[in-house]
Amino acid sequence: GLDTVAFAEFNDFLVQNFPLVDSLLEHETINEFSHVFEWKGKDESLEPILLIAHLDVVPIATETAWHEPPFSGKVKEGYLWGRGSLDDKLNVVGILEAVEWMLENQYHPQRSVYLAFGHDEEIGGAKGAQAMAAKFLEEGLRFSYVLDEGMIILEEAFPGLEPPVAFIGLAEKGYTSMKLVVDVGEGGHSSMPPAMTAIGALGKAIADLEADPFEGSVDGIAGMTFDYIGPELPFLQKVVFANRWLFEGLLKRQLSKAKTTNALIRTTTAPTIIHGGVKDNVLPSTAEATINFRIKPGETIETVTERVNKVIDNPRVKVDLMDQVFSSDPSKVSPVESFGFNTLQHTIQEIFPEVVVSPTLVIAGTDSRHYEPVSDHIYRFMPVQLKTEDLSRIHGSNERIHIDQYRKLVKFYIRLLENSTR
Repeated sequence: GLDTVAFAEFNDFLVQNFPLVDSLLEHETINEFSHVFEWKGKDESLEPILLIAHLDVVPIATETAWHEPPFSGKVKEGYLWGRGSLDDKLNVVGILEAVEWMLENQYHPQRSVYLAFGHDEEIGGAKGAQAMAAKFLEEGLRFSYVLDEGMIILEEAFPGLEPPVAFIGLAEKGYTSMKLVVDVGEGGHSSMPPAMTAIGALGKAIADLEADPFEGSVDGIAGMTFDYIGPELPFLQKVVFANRWLFEGLLKRQLSKAKTTNALIRTTTAPTIIHGGVKDNVLPSTAEATINFRIKPGETIETVTERVNKVIDNPRVKVDLMDQVFSSDPSKVSPVESFGFNTLQHTIQEIFPEVVVSPTLVIAGTDSRHYEPVSDHIYRFMPVQLKTEDLSRIHGSNERIHIDQYRKLVKFYIRLLENSTR
């Protein structure tokens, strides 16, 4: 469950730190702890924009592994330490800081700006983002674009690629988990095992799924990513990416070797939980496993379920879809030819002139999927530059952000708001 004590203090935090946002923007609380702000624009004929972020964080995991207390907000050696400094309090506070600065400078947007901060993204977003999106839909609102977290600026994003890449997520993968259950009716003594035990049948089913992965594709969003970063690669790689039709097999094999690029090109299969047996000399009558799937655009929960049954091909292995609260098909794919994408790309290049901007697929889930009913242009990007080794800090120990990075993040949001609403 949620620990809501800190959420209850948000209004006091707002008044103390962002008095102009508090006094000049319309503010509505949704389901006690989520917040919608409206900054009215001068021209009501223009579609508003929506910036979203979330207030909740995952548990701290191993406190002893943290160099600084996880909720201290301590600034040390140029870094701000604490849970939420990368996911996702930095976007909440960075957006508020940008708007506060603009209000101080008497900025008046042409188009309206909405801010939506959810309180339950990490557990599915039902009472936060989903409820706020439903409110917008009920009010007949359509957004020119929606911006959420999801992707970052990554250094050494690809072998041979020198400049950092600012990845903008055009879509996110779907999510579902399935339970594989083998029930042989009765157990027995391990001295007289049958030809195939419950654990054996389950193990074979899992092994078959891992040995026969979903088909990879270097088209679609993955193809767009390669189109954007290809020109920046060394000559040989540039040739390969420019002629994907010719080198498709080679590309798929190479991209399948690294877990990050493998997740970009296919639906992934991940056994995550397994149960079976209680004693070393007793045959269990049942064994079960949980398999998690992240589904790429073009496939659905239904097509994944069909394929799982086909690959296992064993009537003794029952395949059940699990908790549907978290399950979702892949999101729609937002266009690159749009006001939203162009404005993001332009703003990134203003604030981070050394980076390459590229569309991509978000392999995790975000609150943004709940806003599909109110916009066709949903983008996932946060203006933070990280090295690959920093990624484990998100949801891991020692989450932190460099103060200079945070300053750039605030500058980015100021510039994005100016570029979007002038």
